[in-house]
This record gives sequence, C-alpha cells and structure tokens, in this order.
Amino acid sequence: MSSAQQGVSPAVASPQLSPEEIVQRVAKARELLLQEVHKVIIGQDEMIEQMLICIFARGHCLTIGVPGLAKTLTVSTLAKALHLKFSRIQFTPDLMPSDITGTEIIDQDPTTGQRYFRFVKGPVFANIVLADEINRTPPKTQAALLQAMQEYEVTVAGKTYSLEQPFFVMATQNPIEQEGTYPLPEAQLDRFMLSIHIGYPSRDEEREIVMTTTQPMRKDINPVLSGKDILWIQHLVRQVPASQHMVDYAVDLVRATRPKDPAAPDFVKNYLAWGAGPRAAQNIILTAKARAILHGRYAVNAEDIRATVFPVLRHRIFTNFNADAEGIDVDQIIERILNTVPEPTYGEQISVRVPSRKPVAKEAPRSGGAVPPPPPPSVGAVEPPPPPPVQAEPEVEIAGPSAAPPPVRKSSGGKGP
Repeated sequence: MSSAQQGVSPAVASPQLSPEEIVQRVAKARELLLQEVHKVIIGQDEMIEQMLICIFARGHCLTIGVPGLAKTLTVSTLAKALHLKFSRIQFTPDLMPSDITGTEIIDQDPTTGQRYFRFVKGPVFANIVLADEINRTPPKTQAALLQAMQEYEVTVAGKTYSLEQPFFVMATQNPIEQEGTYPLPEAQLDRFMLSIHIGYPSRDEEREIVMTTTQPMRKDINPVLSGKDILWIQHLVRQVPASQHMVDYAVDLVRATRPKDPAAPDFVKNYLAWGAGPRAAQNIILTAKARAILHGRYAVNAEDIRATVFPVLRHRIFTNFNADAEGIDVDQIIERILNTVPEPTYGEQISVRVPSRKPVAKEAPRSGGAVPPPPPPSVGAVEPPPPPPVQAEPEVEIAGPSAAPPPVRKSSGGKGP
C-alpha cells in the first residue's frame, strides 16, 4: 500500500483538522517523502530538504554540483514521490526556444483536405521541469524559461497558454569551467529562489552508493502527495506567521550585502561588487516559513532564517577583484555577514525621556552670606522628593512675545523703569 493510500495525502488538506493537526500532517508528509527518496538517493539530506522547501514555497531552484552527484536522479525521484508530471530538457548549444515552449505546425484534415495550424506543446508543459545543464545553451534559449518561471504561462505565436499548477523548474549546472558554457544572466539567476550547492558524499555514503548501484536491485517509489496537496501546502505556507523581528532580521541581512549602503560592514564594501535586491528578503521569509512548517513548528524563528540565507543569497551577490585575489568566495562572505548582523531581540527598549532635575542656582541673600550646602543624607535614609518648582522659574514657563514682562528686582544702585 502506498503512502498516499494510507491516508496521508487526503488528510493533509482536510478542512476539519485543527492547525496543530495540520502542521503535524505536513511534518509527517515530509518524513515519508524523505523515506521514499532515500530508497534511491543515499545521503544528500541538505539538498533534498532544500528542494522540498523550494517546492512548498512555490519557487524554482538551481542545483550546482560536479557530475555524478545524483542531481538529475534526485529530481526525477522526487517527482515520482510527489506524483507529478515530469519532463527533462537536456540543454545543448543548438537548442532553440521552440524546443522548450513548443511550436505551431501545419496540419491537414484528412477528410476535407483543409490545412490549419496546430500547436504542439513542448516539454515545459509539465509539473516539474528538469533543465539539465542549463548553462550549456545560449541566453536566447535560457530566456525561454523566464515567462514560464515568473508568470506560469507561455506565449507562442501571439497566443498565451497557461501552465498546469503546481509548476517548478529545477535546473542543474556544473561548476567546472569548460568550453561551450554560457553563464546565466543576473536577471535569470534572480528568478531562482534557491541556489543549492551539492558536495561530495562521505566515505561511508560513497561506499554504500557503489554497493547499491552495482547490484541488480530495483526499488519502487510510492507517491506521498498529489498536486492538490502541494497547492494546499503552498497556500498554508503563506499563512505561517513571521514576527516583525524575523522580518527585520531578514531585511538587515540582505541590506548588509550591499556595498554602497552606508551601514554595510567594511568587508562587504571591500569584497562585494553588487548586493542582493528586495526579492532576496522575500525569499528568505518564504523559505523560512516552509522550513518551519516542514519541521512541525508554527512560526518562523532565527534558526529558519539562518538556514535559508546561504541558498537564497549565494547567487544574488557578486564578488569583486579583491575577493577573487584573496581566494574569498561568496559563502565565506555570507558566513561573516551572519556573524556580524545581530539577531533580533524580543522586546524593543523604549527610551523614556526623564525631565531634567538640575538644581537652579539660588540668589545669594542680601546680607551677603553664602548659601550653606545641603547636609549629606544619612546611610540607609530615603532621599526625600525634590521640592515643587517655583512658579517664577523660567524653565517651567517661557514668556511669549505678548506676555507681560517679568518684574525687576530692586537693587541698591538701580531704578525701576
């Protein structure tokens, strides 16, 4: 019996459940998804979790890693566990935009012989689109995905076609600099919610990979969630509360990446040529909400913010010559930003304006004697409250231009007006 048949999928979107039960169902669905994906994929827990976060936050992800780290296999396995339509596009230098979006062909009616145009949908008309080695094709073909990623629709020959929801683009890219590659433009990089970096597996994981893949073994992937469940979870993620402190923390982290900002740290001004835009703060909050609900929590905390800062910012900030010359990469700068920007404190300190109690200089007595200082308070005695202010004190009331002039004190050598 599959996981969906066990009641996980229909119960997730049940309106009769309480918020606590709904969050528990989503957390359980996450565990079942990881269980199904790990039937094929060994290790790579961080990559799988970030892919799930990106899906439930309604975004697209760019996966970067050397060949042979199961990037393509992970995406296809995840599509089976989510019971979604999957298509793969292998990007090559000769790929055209119509090979992605589709094209119109001339068709003929066999009975009447009349010719007409018929639109043949391309591989972009799927729920999960794997753009394999996206940097292998020119920018003209790369831009064919921009409208689909941002507007969830495709325009061909003046007619717009809507894409079926949910829709995700998961692109892969090899970090090794080779001939025949076309780096993604900054505008298209910003369309990806997360940039997931995949590292090499550990020795035990690599040994298990070799043992598993060199034997005649086949494991079936059972669907856990359906497309309707994913749409409902996406709507639920937007309702997860994020306090003003968490929003301020995300905004401060993003603003710290801008070298032209006066409040930016000195190392940012020295090592970065360009910082992240407002979309980065939006994606930090959205992915933090998705991470919180996937882990069974009801609100965003600082741990969720820190966990999503790296994949959100690493493809939105760019180093300059100073950083390249000293061997400093983007992840090191993000880590320093996390250590520099303080975490939010719950409860702001309110500055209370205390009135000035500066003693007013008293006029010397006419006898010429000095005013004796007040006696020191005894140990343990409570200081009495200050005397009430004198009505004629100028600090209490300032005379306006229409007010009567204050009386002049008589002296021995002066005369009144």
